[in-house]
Amino acid sequence: MNCVLTLLMSGIMSSLMPNLPYANDALEPVISKETIDCHYGKHLQTYVNNLERFIQGTELENLPLEEIVVKAPLGAIYNNAGQVLNHKLYFSQFSPYPRSSQPDGELAEWVNRDFGSFEGLKKKMTDASLALFGSGWVWLCMDENGKLVVLSCANGDNPLRQGATPLLGIDVWEHAYYLDYQNKRADHVASLWNIIDWDIVAGRAKR
Repeated sequence: MNCVLTLLMSGIMSSLMPNLPYANDALEPVISKETIDCHYGKHLQTYVNNLERFIQGTELENLPLEEIVVKAPLGAIYNNAGQVLNHKLYFSQFSPYPRSSQPDGELAEWVNRDFGSFEGLKKKMTDASLALFGSGWVWLCMDENGKLVVLSCANGDNPLRQGATPLLGIDVWEHAYYLDYQNKRADHVASLWNIIDWDIVAGRAKR
């Protein structure tokens, strides 16, 4: 588990509320400024505020966020810690001008090994995103054996809880896409592939 925790530190700021690595309007038209202002500026900030309040004076207060997610009891602390970590990973995985439109190098080899092709990975994550009922996340993860897997997580759950390292997340909570796509979740999911920074994703998978 220690290995899993350390894998997540690349590209993630130490404070609970991260700075965006791009301007609020930089991901348009995939994600609008209005959605960033609401999703990042309001929803994530609320999760951060709640978590800081809930852990104050507890044994979890000075732990890294990843350890809080692993150790927190089910309930309010875990729900908010999971969502803070989910959103840190989510917002930092995008770039207005990604270097590549798909994985390359070692990550590409793993994708081909475990999903047959990049298109196989996209279909697996897309199908899982459309099948997930209600709010939650779909993650490309590396399991404890080094295999890439796709996991669906309800609400604020995070794959760390299952011993897997989250590499790439699709947020299917309605607040992630409703201002831009209304009820068209499929359009939201399809558009996200255009702004993924595969260098960030690959960095999370280093063993």
